[in-house]
Amino acid sequence: MSTADLPAINAVLNSTSTVLIVGALVAIKGGNKRLHAKLMMAALVSSTLFLIGYLVHKAFHGTTTSEHMGSFRVYYLTLLTSHTILAIVNLPLIIVTVLAAIRGNFERHKRWARFTWPVWLYVSVTGVLVYFILYVWYPAPH
Repeated sequence: MSTADLPAINAVLNSTSTVLIVGALVAIKGGNKRLHAKLMMAALVSSTLFLIGYLVHKAFHGTTTSEHMGSFRVYYLTLLTSHTILAIVNLPLIIVTVLAAIRGNFERHKRWARFTWPVWLYVSVTGVLVYFILYVWYPAPH
C-alpha cells in the first residue's frame, strides 16, 4: 500500500460512514439508543480515519486536476464546492453534537443532530461521488 491508494481507501471510509450514520438514524428512530451510540461512534472513527487519510494524501500528492473534464467540470466544481464548504462546517457540528451526547444533554444532542446528520450524510455521499468523478469516470491523463 502507498499514499496513492488513499483515495480509494478514503472512498470506502466515506461509504462506511454513510452506512453507519443511516443505520444509527434507523436505530434511534426504533428506540435502540445503545445501537445508535455504537453506530455513531463507529461513524466517527470512520470519518476520522478518512480525514487523516485525506490530509496525508494531500500532503504527498497535492490536489488532483479537473481541467480535462470538458463541460462536465462546471458540474464537478459545483459539487466539490458544496462538499468542501459543508465538510468544513461538518466538523464543528459533529463535535458539538457528540459532546452534548457525552455530557448526557440529550435534548441539546437531538437539536444539533437535526442539522448535523443531514450535513454529515451529504458530505459522506458527495465525498464518494468526488472520488468516482476524479479517479474512475474522469481520471487525469498520465
